[in-house]
Amino acid sequence: MSGQGFHVHGPHDHAVEHAAHGSDGFSNNIAVMTAILATVGAAFGYLGGATQNDAAMFKNNAAIDKTEAANRWNYYQAKNARQNLAEVVMTLPGVDPKRYEADAARYKHDKEDIKKEAEKFEESAKEWNHKSDEAMHKHHQWALATTAEQIAISLAAITLLTRKKWMMGLAYGVAGVGLVLGALAWFGGH
Repeated sequence: MSGQGFHVHGPHDHAVEHAAHGSDGFSNNIAVMTAILATVGAAFGYLGGATQNDAAMFKNNAAIDKTEAANRWNYYQAKNARQNLAEVVMTLPGVDPKRYEADAARYKHDKEDIKKEAEKFEESAKEWNHKSDEAMHKHHQWALATTAEQIAISLAAITLLTRKKWMMGLAYGVAGVGLVLGALAWFGGH
């Protein structure tokens, strides 16, 4: 941060800023690599957040459909109780069974349609849950890719401070792992 000539920043920011204004090729390479990794990591983080939001939305849709299925099953049970009552009343002495046959038949017919609707909502809830599980799996892949890029950025900072070339190789290697994990998330690998 700067304001009227007063600068406050961390050692990594300081090293990156000086590398950008200097002629040190090693430091310049690390500075560019850090900027690229930060950009890639930010993109991976965004995609991870988006897939997590999708998973939550899909899980919500599953809950809505499961509730609707439960409502339909309750309605089915109410129709079943009415059908049973009509059938019992038909057997009572002094009651005209023809009067209740139509009611019993109607309740039986209504139950078939209600059962189909309840099963449709149950199946839809299963599909939404499956989509949610897939989105969470993809979210975890993006999170791993993001974490690898963040670790690579940290290794780049250590490289800049220690000036160890082997550390730069390690930072590139971890960044490469992050890119592979990101590619797997992008293309849907498991």
